[in-house]
Parts: sequence; C-alpha cells; structure tokens
Amino acid sequence: MSSAKNGAKERLYLFDTTLRDGAQTNGVDFSLEDKMIIAGMLDELGIDYIEGGYPGANPTDSQFFDKRPKLKNARFTAFGMTKRAGRSASNDPGFAAVSKANCDAVCMVAKSWDFHVRVALGISNEENLDSIRESVRAVAETGREPMIDCEHFFDGYKANPDYALSCARAALEAGARWIVLCDTNGGSMPDEVERIVSQVAAHIPGERLGIHTHNDTENAVANTLAAVRAGVRQVQGTLNGLGERCGNANLTSLIPTLMLKEPFRSRFETGVTPEALTRLSSLSRQLDELLNHAPNRHAPYVGEAAFAHKGGIHVSAVEKDPSTYEHVPPEAVGNRRHTLVSDQAGRSNILAELRRLGVDHGKDADFVPRLLDEVKNREASGYAYEGADASFVILARRLLGQVPKFFDVKSFRVMVERRFNALGEAVTVSEATVKVAVDGQSMMSVGEGVGPVHALDIALRKDLGKYQTYIEDLELVDFKVRILNGGTGAVTRVLIESSDSKGERWFTVGVSPNIVDASFQALLDSINYKLLKEGAPAP
Repeated sequence: MSSAKNGAKERLYLFDTTLRDGAQTNGVDFSLEDKMIIAGMLDELGIDYIEGGYPGANPTDSQFFDKRPKLKNARFTAFGMTKRAGRSASNDPGFAAVSKANCDAVCMVAKSWDFHVRVALGISNEENLDSIRESVRAVAETGREPMIDCEHFFDGYKANPDYALSCARAALEAGARWIVLCDTNGGSMPDEVERIVSQVAAHIPGERLGIHTHNDTENAVANTLAAVRAGVRQVQGTLNGLGERCGNANLTSLIPTLMLKEPFRSRFETGVTPEALTRLSSLSRQLDELLNHAPNRHAPYVGEAAFAHKGGIHVSAVEKDPSTYEHVPPEAVGNRRHTLVSDQAGRSNILAELRRLGVDHGKDADFVPRLLDEVKNREASGYAYEGADASFVILARRLLGQVPKFFDVKSFRVMVERRFNALGEAVTVSEATVKVAVDGQSMMSVGEGVGPVHALDIALRKDLGKYQTYIEDLELVDFKVRILNGGTGAVTRVLIESSDSKGERWFTVGVSPNIVDASFQALLDSINYKLLKEGAPAP
C-alpha cells in the first residue's frame, strides 16, 4: 500500500452501479421513479459516481438520462460498450447514444481477455485496442469524463498478461480518467487480486486504477479490499450487494470497513462523512423496501442481527463493555444493539431488554426470575420472542399487572368459501365474525378478506367501541407462518408485523395447533400493544 503524502489521507472514490449492474439481479426491475429516488439516496450518502444505466438499451434507462436526477455531489455516469470495430466512433449509433448522453462521465466496457476478443467479438487483438483508444478519445472530446471497465481482466491477465496490460495501457494513453480492473466471473481469490493489481500498478498509477468485483466465491468484498491495499483508488460496487448471479461487491459492507477499520481508516478518506455513515442502515432498508425485498437480517453492519446478542454470558459482558462482543459501535452505521430474549437467555438478557423497551419493573426482586421462567416455558411450547418485541412487552407487563383488559373477546368464527364469480372464475373468499365486549357492552363485527387472517384482522378492528380511534391507523404489514413439527397435529407459530401512521413497526407472535388461532393470538397482542403505546385509558 502506498503511503499518503505529508501524512494526509489518500482519497478513495466510490462508484455505485446499483442502478446498472444491480438491475441485473434476478427479480429486480427498477422503475423510472425508483431510479430517481435511489440516485438521490446515493448522492446524499456521498457516493462519487452513480452509474445510472445504459442509455439507448431500454426505454427506462433512456428516460432516466433524458430526465436526469439533480445531484449535489455525485457525477452522473452512463454505461456502454466501446465502439464497434470497423466503424468510426461517429458512425456507431449505439456508441453515440452513450457517449453523448446527458451525463458527467461515461464508463465503457472493453474486452481485456484475448480469448473473449477472439470468440465473443471475432476481431483481432489490435482492432480491439483501436476501439478502446478511439472510444476514450471520442468521449473526452465531448467534455465527459471517460473511463474503461476492463472486462474479465483478472482471467485475461492470468491467460495473457501482456495483452491484458496492453488494453489498460491503451485506455490510459488515450486519456481515460479511470481504468477499472474487473473480476467479471467472480472467481479470483484475494491473494491473486492483490498480486495482479500490484503488478499492474507498477505500470499504471494507482490513482487511475479502479476495481470491480463479483461475489461468486463470496470474496467480492475481500477482493476489493485486497485491490485497495495493492494500489487502486476507485472502488465499484452496489448497495446490499445486488448484481447478476451472486451479486457485486457490497458497498454496504465496504464503506464502513474502509471508514472504520485499520489500516484503511488511517490511510484513506471517502466522500462519505461520519454523519452520513449513521444513515447507512436506514439506506439499506429503504432500498429493500423499494424493491419489496425482505431485508437480510444477518447482513454485516446493517442487518437487524448484526449486533444481536443471545447467550446470557455474551449479554452480561456487553452490558459491562460493548467492545467485548461488538467490533464497531452499532450507532456508527445507524444500527442498534439487540438483546435477544429466548430459551438461552439469562438474567442479563431480560434486564437489558426491559431497559431498552422501557418496561419499569420497580423494586420487584422476584419479577425478573419469574419472567425468565415464563419465557423459557413458553418457548418450550413453540413461542419465540427474539423477533417479537411487542409480544414480549405484553408478556412482561401482564406479569406486572400493567395491561388493562381493554376488551374481552367472547368468540370468533371464520368461514372460507370457494365459489365462481359472475365471469365464471373460481375465487376464494374468507369471512370472519368476532364478538367482543367493551365496558360490559357486547358487539359483533363481520369482516371479509382475501384469507382467514385478513378477514379476522378486519373484523377485530372494525368496532372496539371507545378504543376505536386509537387503532384507526393500525395496519397488518406482514404475516409469517412456521410449522414447528410434522403431522396433522402440527404446532404452528405465526409472526405478525404491524405498523401505524407514525412509521412505527412492531412484531407479535402466536402459537397453536390451529393456524387461525395462532394468528388471532398475534393479532390480539398487536392491538393491545398499540393501545398501550397510545396510552389508551383502562376500562
């Protein structure tokens, strides 16, 4: 790793390709509005280059560049191919659409493995070099910043180092700002990447070199860090590791590692400020929300479980000094510590969760052992409170006598009917009836939904008398079912996620051999939690 001049930190430039390479993820389809929102999020984070897509390749990308997001910091970048061999840059419509796009920079992919030059392009090695030179010069003449992605560089270098290096040199000599070395197949190992980049850096200045890695061996982040150690100064990747096949280098892991871990922390700086880094977890989840993806709970740094502690010994140590089991402060990346309550929990877990959730148990010395025993007994029958904070609050406060009986469910019934509609199509309709009592007054509500749980939710929340105003904005967001054992008498655990107009979300759990009954338990906990949270008066 080269040393910084006069003790100053060297600048690392972050290049995000979520909207281009990330769009190749199976199941990801960005709308124009999605792209505008995500570009703004990346710009606020402090990314240096935002690759918006391939103008001319599809209507959405073309519209995106025509409309162009308003960026404060990042350079808006178009992606495309170098010009075709046998044509001038001015006589290649595809190249023209990219080189003259409404952008600040153009990243062109060029073959750097002679095998691909011969098989994929069907041209000579020299023709490929001419295309690289002419394309870079043509982009530079438009005033846009040219850069070259050397596709399959590491495989090409291993097969024919002289030719792979000649491709990078051709781009440099023609005026490319960045020559990006790509591990396109994602099969290189960190020691290979570090060795090859070091050899390339002996011929091309590191401040002109970038790295682009794929995650096919789970080494994309490690390979990127190895390349930085060896001299590259531009880092390419995607948020949440999106990308074709197994994904790209995950910027959500790379950015905090570069900013918080040695030797990178002392040697480099990026466009991301420490304050912006505290929004990283939120940014990761916002992207998942836009894509309708369930967040990866175990993602490094930003996952819900990244700073979760389950074993009682671990929790006890973390309570004394978080650094005993946390490699960075969770707040640095906008995350938080989770103390899990489970059948492996000890007194420290329970106390930590009660403090976090604001449950005051006063001076009741017997309360924590009683609650711990209750949690272990209930989890033995199938309950799980690790991911159901709201149900844990209800359980704890019930033991303390702090949960009023806001309403009493007398009975419920659910019917499922499959019938044909007016068009002759088979449809399934669920209808639920719920009888409750509030302040001694009985009332019955009926709800119809797409499934039994949906119908129950509608019926239960249709009329709760004087408590109705407190739950008007309550919404069932997600519903997960797990079968805990086999056979027709299987025990079912249901986890329900609820939210309200304040943007708060909470999880509740129910367990029963009957899936509808388990769901109803979780729904009851959710409503009671909402009433407690809103400070609803006791009957």
